[in-house]
Amino acid sequence: SGCGKSTVLRMIAGLEEIDDGELLLDGEHANDLLPADRRMAMVFQNFALYPSMTSRDNIGFPLRIEAPGADPRPRVEATARMLGIEELLDRFPGQLSGGERQRVAMGRAIARRPTAFLMDEPLSNLDAKLRNHLRAEISGLTRTLGVTTVYVTHDQAEAMSLGDRVAVLRGGVLQQVGTPRTVYALPRNVFVAAFIGTPRINLLRGVVRAPLDGAMTISLGKQFLRLPEPLSLDHQLLRVQQGREVIVGLRSEAVRIGDRATARPGETHITGLVEHVEFQGHEMLVHFNTGSRPAVVPDLEAPRPAPPGRRRRREGGTVLERLRDRAGALRAGPVVTVEEPDGPAGEPAPPEGRLPGDLIVRTTPDLALRHGMQVPLLVDIAHMFVFDQHGDRICPAPARLPDLEE
Repeated sequence: SGCGKSTVLRMIAGLEEIDDGELLLDGEHANDLLPADRRMAMVFQNFALYPSMTSRDNIGFPLRIEAPGADPRPRVEATARMLGIEELLDRFPGQLSGGERQRVAMGRAIARRPTAFLMDEPLSNLDAKLRNHLRAEISGLTRTLGVTTVYVTHDQAEAMSLGDRVAVLRGGVLQQVGTPRTVYALPRNVFVAAFIGTPRINLLRGVVRAPLDGAMTISLGKQFLRLPEPLSLDHQLLRVQQGREVIVGLRSEAVRIGDRATARPGETHITGLVEHVEFQGHEMLVHFNTGSRPAVVPDLEAPRPAPPGRRRRREGGTVLERLRDRAGALRAGPVVTVEEPDGPAGEPAPPEGRLPGDLIVRTTPDLALRHGMQVPLLVDIAHMFVFDQHGDRICPAPARLPDLEE
């Protein structure tokens, strides 16, 4: 929120001036083009329909502006058939539901036959069921029409399901751009890794141990992850992190319940104490306490109130604070660890908004697990991410798999 998504969209539309950089439309410089000359259509979050006009007039209004003497009715009716809203054409916005209003707003954009669609969180005001339905409709429409669409959303599930390419912004700085598969499988930094994916990736503080006469491990506090031998190229590069603190990222599917006897090649064994079980119907999400120290990405956690005497002097903070925030956004930003004194018996306290436990594992719904059970776990090291203290990914190495990272 507030990272600059809508501002970028408004710059593309010509509603905001571009201070620096270049906007290319079909390969041509377009910074100075008037909004009307860019032939783009925008769909807004709040529908933006004229309340005194029927749906027919709302859809046809831009057509009458572009070609005053032409009859807009054929294109309006063709657009209504495409969206399945023919029976709504003679109704006013006040007589429509939220989903119907958004369809009319989309019809107004489609009828113009623009060079590009600009969608600014068009589904955020709708309930979850209708949002999922319209998401599929938008995906089908954009492919049918063959029109480039720039879609702004703060919902990563929406971005992953709709986007051919996904761009992740933080503090006005582009963190990563790529296909949904690439952004999920090879996040460039800990912010992208934590933002993309449900449930959120497990982030644990660890220390690399690389003795000359033994196996390389990553200590997680009370337990450790043993790296399989012979070491892969990526894991060999971790030797330079000997003795340094790193952040280990494990997605919920990278860990499974099982003991050493059922371990597959490349898996290492740890144990976990069941703290909470979320039954999802088709699966379960199990929260384990492994004695590890979780790491927190500040922008993705609920802000804690500032202590008395340290309130910011005005909205946005001091100049020094804003410069520091900006500098943090240029990289992945610092990773703040959970303060240990908050927890009982010296254990780390969970971040605000999260349940106890440091490791979430996705598993089948048929397992009988209850609070307090000690369970053996197998970690697939091949699907483990390692980030440095600044949050940049170091394993898999950034230079690896260039075809996926383009």
